[in-house]
Order: sequence, then C-alpha cells, then structure tokens
Amino acid sequence: MQSLSLGRIALIVALAALLILTGGWAMAVWNAPGDVVMDKHGWIALGLGTFFSLLVGCGLMALMFFSSRSGHDDAADPFRKRHEP
Repeated sequence: MQSLSLGRIALIVALAALLILTGGWAMAVWNAPGDVVMDKHGWIALGLGTFFSLLVGCGLMALMFFSSRSGHDDAADPFRKRHEP
C-alpha cells in the first residue's frame, strides 16, 4: 500500500472536518423547532411527497435498467462499433 502524501492527508482532514461540522449543524437545525406541532395536513403532505418521490425515483431507475438491457441505448452510442449482419 502506498503511503499518503501530505496533500492527501490534508484533504482527508478537511473533508472529515466538513463532515463533522455538517453533522453538528444538521443536528442543531433538526432540534431547533422543538415546540412546533405538525397537524394532520402536514403529515399527509409529508407522506404523499415521500411516496411519490420514491415512486418517481424507482420508476426512473427501472426504466434505465430496462432500456440498458433491451439494447435501445446501443444505437445512441456513437463510439461503439456496430455489428452489422
């Protein structure tokens, strides 16, 4: 295994510090509005938004895999050599 250079060590330390600061900020923001109550309309909106976001994300991922497996993407790749019968 290669030894880490000084630049890589500095990069890892900086990224770790950013991760820790971001985590601390997220926890402070998450716990800040402790006395705010969400009514049933808010919970319904949160649930529907989460459901439809997951539905769209999973649907687009499935379309990507089906398109890749069916060969429709092969014609759109100009760098791939075509096998002509």
